[in-house]
This record gives sequence, structure tokens and C-alpha cells, in this order.
Amino acid sequence: MILANAFCLFFFLDETLRSLASPSSPQGPELHGWRPPVDCVRANELCAAESNCSSRYRTLRQCLAGRDRNTMLANKECQAALEVLQESPLYDCRCKRGMKKELQCLQIYWSIHLGLTEGEEFYEASPYEPVTARLSDIFRLASIFSGTGADPAVSAKSNHCLDAAKACNLNDNCKKLRSSYISICNREISPTERCNRRKCHKALRQFFDRVPSEYTYRMLFCSCQDQACAERRRQTILPSCSYEDKEKPNCLELRSLCRTDHLCRSRLADFHANCRASYQTLTSCPTDNYQACLGSYAGMIGFDITPNYVDSSPTGIVVSPWCSCRGSGNMEEECEKFLKDFTENPCLRNAIQAFGNGTDVNLSPKNPPFQATQAPRIDKTPSLPDDLSDSTSLGTSVISTCTSVQEQGLKANNSKELSMCFTELTTNIIPGSKRVIKPNSGPRRARPSAALTAASFLMLKLAL
Repeated sequence: MILANAFCLFFFLDETLRSLASPSSPQGPELHGWRPPVDCVRANELCAAESNCSSRYRTLRQCLAGRDRNTMLANKECQAALEVLQESPLYDCRCKRGMKKELQCLQIYWSIHLGLTEGEEFYEASPYEPVTARLSDIFRLASIFSGTGADPAVSAKSNHCLDAAKACNLNDNCKKLRSSYISICNREISPTERCNRRKCHKALRQFFDRVPSEYTYRMLFCSCQDQACAERRRQTILPSCSYEDKEKPNCLELRSLCRTDHLCRSRLADFHANCRASYQTLTSCPTDNYQACLGSYAGMIGFDITPNYVDSSPTGIVVSPWCSCRGSGNMEEECEKFLKDFTENPCLRNAIQAFGNGTDVNLSPKNPPFQATQAPRIDKTPSLPDDLSDSTSLGTSVISTCTSVQEQGLKANNSKELSMCFTELTTNIIPGSKRVIKPNSGPRRARPSAALTAASFLMLKLAL
């Protein structure tokens, strides 16, 4: 009888230890909802291959036709379609600027996201993939044209915008597309119509989308020491056709007109995402990424909301769309806010000056790094790659301290930074999600050695 009980007990303990030793499957609600993003054209293909997603997508497009959001959500079928699509790849999809099917991709994106916004938002999320490139050869080549490192006397006499135009003429693609937009934008239609603005805009879009940035940026953001150079820079986009008009429209009306076109709407949203002034970063740009801001600015040229330099001042850089806030009524404050995102934007101004001068972004921390009671070892701190997102550099000292504290088991000072350190060491965040998973909620392996020792001791005692 004792042996039978011992056998049953051993069998029970063996099964228990097996189940504890094997990794448990991840909890569904913890990991549910995160998907790697794909471009919207591919996401549409994946949706079309699934009958449920395909039918719901067609329903949603019918719901959005001629209806505002509240009217659409009042319909149960429309609401159900939207809920289903939020779980599909279409919800997280993004586009690439200049991609082969860019317009189709943007149409798919807005067909989903216009149904998710409540009315007209001041800042809309960008439909484009985030820019990961940082200070590249574009900036280093710009330093050659700006004269950085050259004889100051020679540099002061150089017209860098003229040098940029000459460099464009040495590249077949740049020369061809530049000649094309100059010809179209300068072609007078009639005594009352100086050019075909629509064709001029299209030619400008082709130039800035198809010519490498190392040429277009030099022409658009060249640094100037005199008024003649600054006027050449202002004339880069042929403003008499592409920019100026008889009267300045209201800026909010211009914005509304832009948002009726998927391409224009997307470029404006991308500009706000990458160039909106931030007073919490070292460069005043959202992610300390000058290149992303300059690319977003150039992406708006060739649309109704085309920005340009307002004058030929070589020192004061002020850009603006061709609009004003006259006649805004009770929307004047919102109008001024929209306009100041161009005219008084430190992020955009700093990015243009940095490119023209060929200067790097200095992201050294303003405050001294956090120090533990015992200084962390420096020799084990890995160096960061050049193309790493600059937004992460703000927390480099905290990450280094966390690593050292974890390795050495140091007892550090009690501070806010250290509490962040221990939070990072003890939590995991699912990419693209705000859910935080505690370590004790994830899969783990039991340590069977102690349990086996206890089981052996118990069996021995029962046998005796």
C-alpha cells in the first residue's frame, strides 16, 4: 500500500515538473493586436484574399462616401466593418514617398483613417513610413558647396546656389527634369494667364521626387552671403507661376483645399509630423532629424500649399505658403498657428541652416549624465552607430547606467532616472503597442532540482 501511494505521488510530481519546465504559450490578450506594418498596396492584397476582410472593406468604402464620421458610426454595419478592419493589416499600413503606386497606396490609407478621426484634426498622422536615415552624405556634400573648411575669403565670394545649379547640369537626370519644369513654368498661355499652373506643379513634383536629394537640396537650401544668391534660391521653384497669385487666399481655406487631394493631404501631414516645432528636443525637431524635416518640406512643393522663401534676405530665413489669415473670423487663432508652423518654425529654420552650412547635429546631452554611487565601467559600454535614431541618444546615459548597475550589482543613488532604469530592466513593451508585460506574466521555466530533491526525500521516508 505504501509503495502504491509512493508510485502515485512520484507520477504526480513528475507530470507537474514537466509542465513547469516546459515554456508556457504567450497569453493571447498580451500579444494580440500587434502586427509588423506593410505598405497599403500589399495590405490591400492580403485583405482581398480573405473574404471577411474584403467584404468589410467594401462596406466601409460605401459608408464613407458622402457621410461624416458620426453618421457613418450610427450605422451598425459601418461600425462593424470598421471594427473588423482595425484587426487587419490595413489598419497599420503605411506608404513610401515616391513609390511606384504611391497614389493608390495613399487612397487605401485614407479610406481607413478618415473614418477614425473625429472631424478635421489640426495635425494629422503621416501616412508615410518614418524616415530612419540621419546625417548622410547629403549633408557632407553640402559642406563642400557651402565652402565649409575652405578659404573664408573665397567662401564669402561664392554663390553656392549658382554652384548647385551647375552641379545639377552635370547630372543628366537632374538637368533633364530641371529644364522641363523651367520650360513649362515659364511658358505663357495668354496675356491674362502667365502659365499653366497645374502642369508647372506636376513638373516640379517630378523633379523633387525623381532627382536625388544631393542635387535638389543644394538648390533649395543653399546658404547665401548676399542678396543676389538669396534671390536665386527664392527663384528655384519659379514662384511667379508655382507660388504667387493675384491675391492671397486664407490659410485655412488653402489647407482645406489641400486636404481634398490625397497626395497634398499626405505631404502636409508628413510635414507636420517631421517639422512641427518641439521644445523638448535639442534641435527643436520632433525626432532630432533634420533630414526628415527637409524631405517633408520639399515634398510639399508642386501642390496648392507650396511653400517658398518670402523674400531675398540672405540671413533671415522665413518661408511660407502663399496665404494670409485675413478674413479668418473666430478661427484667426487656429489660422495663425497654422501659418507660424512655417514662418516661425525653429525646427525648419535650424534644418535649412544646418544643411546650408554643412553642420552636424550636436546631440550631446545638455545635463551631465546620471552617476551611480560607484562610477559605471566605461569599457563595456558599446558605441552607438552613426545612423541610430537620435531620439534614443537623449537616454544614453540612463541606458549605460542601467547596464552597469545590472552587471555590477551596484547600489545607486535614489533618483527618477534610476527608477526609469529599473522599470526598463523589469518590463517588456510590445513593439507598436502600449501594453507592458511584467516578467512574471510571460513564459518561464521552473527550476526542477529543488522539487526533485524534495520528492526523493519524501519517497525515501514513505518507503521506510
